[in-house]
Order: sequence, then structure tokens, then C-alpha cells
Amino acid sequence: MAARTRLRKGPLPPPQETIEKLEKIVSDDGNHYGAQQMYKSTSARYIAAERFDEALDILQSGAVVQLKHGQTTCGGELSLMLVETLVKGKFPYNEETLGRIKKIHEVFPRIPLPQQWGDDDEDMQKLSEALGAAKIRVDACSSFMKAAIRWSAEFGSFKHGSPELHCMIAEYISSESPEPDMTRVTFHFVRGNQPEKFAFAIVNFMSKCYPGEDDVAIARAVLTYLSQKNLRDANKLIDEIKKKAKVDELEFPDSELVKFIIYLLQTLERDALPLFRMLRQNFKSSIDREPTFEELLDEIAEKFFGVRRRNPLQGGLFGDIFKMMEGVPGM
Repeated sequence: MAARTRLRKGPLPPPQETIEKLEKIVSDDGNHYGAQQMYKSTSARYIAAERFDEALDILQSGAVVQLKHGQTTCGGELSLMLVETLVKGKFPYNEETLGRIKKIHEVFPRIPLPQQWGDDDEDMQKLSEALGAAKIRVDACSSFMKAAIRWSAEFGSFKHGSPELHCMIAEYISSESPEPDMTRVTFHFVRGNQPEKFAFAIVNFMSKCYPGEDDVAIARAVLTYLSQKNLRDANKLIDEIKKKAKVDELEFPDSELVKFIIYLLQTLERDALPLFRMLRQNFKSSIDREPTFEELLDEIAEKFFGVRRRNPLQGGLFGDIFKMMEGVPGM
């Protein structure tokens, strides 16, 4: 035991010296893999000595420099190690620790996909490679941010994790995914605190999606807010979508589903359970376009009117999907 203690508390080089040496290996020598192994082994020594702050400095520097050089896999791995170190060191969620997450998130590559491709084999190969690289970037950033959200839930005051972190991952997914998954985007934005940015993501989706997908995305967003009993942000979202759509010269959907959503928002402003039930019945065919909407409406009835769920012991399809998704605590 004594030998182990001496090993853990043995001399370590100043962290800044290590940081500068490794940055040079990446930037000047281009030896990303060699530097990666040194980042991992060196930070592990600091962690073993319980010098967590210095380990965080090394991991943060490594993640940033690797990502700046387009090494998404290497940078993502060091990013995850940084969050693991926050957990091991029992660091609280505060402005300083959040700042570390932000600095790494800011340098995750953002590379627009070309909008026009030829149809020969070479162009198709390039398209396939670009889509594959985009998926790697999104997966790496998502893994990092989901880990950070779990840490913020454990060491912060947020049941579902930091709203700011939820917005950060939602923005990245919506802007960088080759085919944005609006269910995942909605999951995180609703647990965030920036409906204006959520509206921007939805309007951007409206400009690219297939006909009939825009109103479903809007309805899903509003209903998910309402299932959290967040009527304020649900209304704010609709207002912002209308404003941004007008600026972008896009038509705000006028489908039966959107009419139902507008009527629903008005109904929830007052205690009108009979009207709520009538709306569900009258617009059933529109609601049935998305299997999760009935589950959401059951949650809304419970939150706003105290109506017991039809099967309160089970989360239903919608609840099960979100429990499986992301691994975010509190779900």
C-alpha cells in the first residue's frame, strides 16, 4: 500500500509544459495518434495522483487541438475523458466547469454538406464519404454532450441535466446531421431554455423537409413542451416560428394538425377539459398521423386537468422511446 501511495504522489511535470509539448506534436509534426496516446497516458497519471484540475487542463487542451485539426475521433475521445474526470473529481456544475464543456463544443467541426452532386461514380463516392464523416462528427459530439448532461444532472441542480447543454447538443444535431432527426432535436430543445433557437431549427427543417413533415415537426415540438406543462415556451415557439418563416419567405403550415395545435394552446389557457376532449375527438384523424401524439396528449391531460392516465403504470410508446433515447437522467 505504501509503495502505491508513493507512486501516486510521485513527481509529475508541470501541466503547461506537457500541454505545449503535445500541442507541438499535433500542430507541427501532425502525429495525431502518437499525441493521443500521450494525452491519455499523461492525464491518467494526474488522475491517479488525484490532481484533477491539471488533468482537466491537459484533456481540454488535447480535445481542442485535435478537433481544430479535424481529428474528430481523437478529440471526441479526449472530450469524454474530460467528463469522466469531472465525475471522478466530483466537480460541481458551475460557470467554470461549464466553460470547459463550451470551449470543446465550440470547436467541434461544422462542415456544410455540398448541395449539388453529379451522378457519376466518383461524385457518389464523395457523397458517401461526406455523409459518413458527418455521421462520425455528430455521433462524437452527441456522445460527449450526453455524458456532460448526465454529469450536470448528478452534480448540478437540474433533474434532466443542464438546459444550456441540452440546447448545445440540439443545435449541433439539427445543423450537422445529414438527415436531422427532429425527434432527438425536440427531446433536447424542450429540456433547454431557448425556444428561439428551437424555432430557428424548425424553420430550417421546414425549408428542407418533404411535404407533410413540417406540420408534424411543429406539432411534436408544441406537444412535447405541453407534456412538460410548459405552456409559455410552447406559445413562444409558435410565435417565433411564424416570425422566422415570414423572414425566410416560407409559408407557415395551415393543415388540420396545425389548426388543432393552435386551438389546443388556446384551450389550455383556461380550465376547459370538455373542450380539450372535443378537440381530441374532432381532430383524431390528424392526431393519428403520428403514433406518439396520443401518448403526449394523455400526459397533457394529466398535467393540466388532473386526468389519470389510461395506464399509469406504463409510460406508453412515447415514454418508452424517450427512455431508450440518449440515456439522459430523469427520464
